[in-house]
Amino acid sequence: MIEQIHTKRLYLRKMKMADTHSLFKIWSDPEVTKFMNITNFTHEEQTKEMIELFDQLAEEHKAIRLTIIEKESNEIIGSCGFNSFDVERATAEIGYDLAKAYWGKGYAPESISALIEFAFTTLNINRIEAKVEPGNSNSIKVVEKLNFTFEGTFQEYDESKESFYDVNVYSFCK
Repeated sequence: MIEQIHTKRLYLRKMKMADTHSLFKIWSDPEVTKFMNITNFTHEEQTKEMIELFDQLAEEHKAIRLTIIEKESNEIIGSCGFNSFDVERATAEIGYDLAKAYWGKGYAPESISALIEFAFTTLNINRIEAKVEPGNSNSIKVVEKLNFTFEGTFQEYDESKESFYDVNVYSFCK
């Protein structure tokens, strides 16, 4: 579906098993996974399983996850993609993570902008949603910077790490 997307400073490409070690370093950081629906990883095998899951979901056209690579250093700095698709309603839910060393440098908005463009022009998506925990101020800044519209808060919407939590819902339409 997506092989590679280029931006000014990044390229986004399909995840590979060769990314395991780099992604493990990111997903094992409790600060990175704090607002994700996973607990920080403790073994690289968990990363391999996650990559396999993303491959399966992509084959089934249910989700897409890409590795984010900084062009200058050729370093893997995170991942992004669509956590889900609803083809009939032409909607997708966006998700992303970055290694802490790359926070606040504009990489998240840059990668998400490229994904939005791809979704609207290639996937025929009309609406992209972002579901963000109210305490995740960094992600709220990202979606606000990209002009997503705040639609409201879903109370105790999802469960992760053995408790229910609220999510703010934002949208971006074609």
